[in-house]
Amino acid sequence: MSLLKNLVFLLFICSFSLETYGALPLSDDSGNKLPSLSSMLKKVNPAVVNIATFSTNNQAQNPLMNDPFFRKFFNQRGRNMPEMQKPRKRRQSAGSGVIVDAADGIIMTNYHVVKSSDEVRVSLVDGREFTAEIKGVDPELDIAILKVDAKNLSEVKFGNSNKLDVGDFVVAIGNPFGLGQTVTTGIVSALGRTGLGIEGYENFIQTDASINPGNSGGALVSLKGDLIGINTAIIAPSGGNVGIGFAIPVNMAKASMDQILKTGEVKRGQLGISIQDITPELRQAFSLKNGQQGVLVTGVAENSQAEEAGLKAGDVITAIDGRPTSSGGQLRSQIGIKEVGDKVKVSLIREGKTKKIIVGIGEQQTSSVDGKMPPLLEGITLEKSPKSSGLIVADLQPNSPAAYTGLRPGDLIVGVNRKRVQDLSDFYDAIKLSERSILLQISRNGRPMYLVVR
Repeated sequence: MSLLKNLVFLLFICSFSLETYGALPLSDDSGNKLPSLSSMLKKVNPAVVNIATFSTNNQAQNPLMNDPFFRKFFNQRGRNMPEMQKPRKRRQSAGSGVIVDAADGIIMTNYHVVKSSDEVRVSLVDGREFTAEIKGVDPELDIAILKVDAKNLSEVKFGNSNKLDVGDFVVAIGNPFGLGQTVTTGIVSALGRTGLGIEGYENFIQTDASINPGNSGGALVSLKGDLIGINTAIIAPSGGNVGIGFAIPVNMAKASMDQILKTGEVKRGQLGISIQDITPELRQAFSLKNGQQGVLVTGVAENSQAEEAGLKAGDVITAIDGRPTSSGGQLRSQIGIKEVGDKVKVSLIREGKTKKIIVGIGEQQTSSVDGKMPPLLEGITLEKSPKSSGLIVADLQPNSPAAYTGLRPGDLIVGVNRKRVQDLSDFYDAIKLSERSILLQISRNGRPMYLVVR
């Protein structure tokens, strides 16, 4: 009897929990109440849209038609036939988007959904279709902001992706395989996923809610119906969902959107430091406790905000604004959502002691060099060394050509093809001397060495 009471109590608690998060108790044929997400979805679904993009491509002309003999043979001589010109072909692709501001018709989606498109059309669940204007894009985060001139729209309320925990239930809504609006459920499988080489700034929410091609730009919502992520990528060895999908945290996406709507572009700031992930050897050298995560500061730029605040080489950054930092990619993403002039609270370990420092976000040092990375080094991210001449290898995208060169993040490139390099301008000039076989002179942990990239 006691066991039965406990079971009834447990079922009551579960039912209460589901109702708290917006589930609607429905009834079966016997009058028994059943949990459902239908009430939440009735509010959210109208704000998730299908996106069709159109682009024009020049279609190659048959080279044989340039030959007078073949033109005469096919009775085309003297004719101004359409086939003698380059016809234009329209191509359509499908994706998803989320209305986040109904009054102004603002829609959030992925940059790769609308990339290189001449025309973007948005379809609502009520059957209406509109041509959308691209207000701005953030390729590094894979975010695009669209605007439609329409009335009586629905919107999804912004949630707080910083409050997510592994195990939270989530719902993915989008347009997989062009089938039309589809809803799938799952949980948050992991947080802060980086190093995937998908985007420039990575701090993904990983979920097992089914995400498939066409879901890109769709909504990842909580059981309350709050927007917590923008679905963007999958790991799909078989071409379909295998239970590993990734979404951009909505806090990052909203930070980009706010800048785009304000200025038409995204300008990211920086702390003015060079960093390196913690290896087992570095963990031991800096006497870090088991399980203690962080990012090692390897250099501080002169006259930077970081130098002014007192950051030093050898500091181990453990958190930004109270959010744990476990990798260089995650730190870049945490700083990447801040605007120039913002202040962040940096938690760190220095000589075994914990400290907290307030650091301002300075302007990002951008290069006006018109250079192109050679195919042998595609996937590499270089930054100007803050302390000496040369370029620091900031990142190597997984499975890219650069990842197989022997270079490592943190390497300092001081010479290319027997030419000294101080900045990106020197680097690109030296690369032009030989792109098929590149001789790199580097410094790794203070040790000079050469690498030949073929």
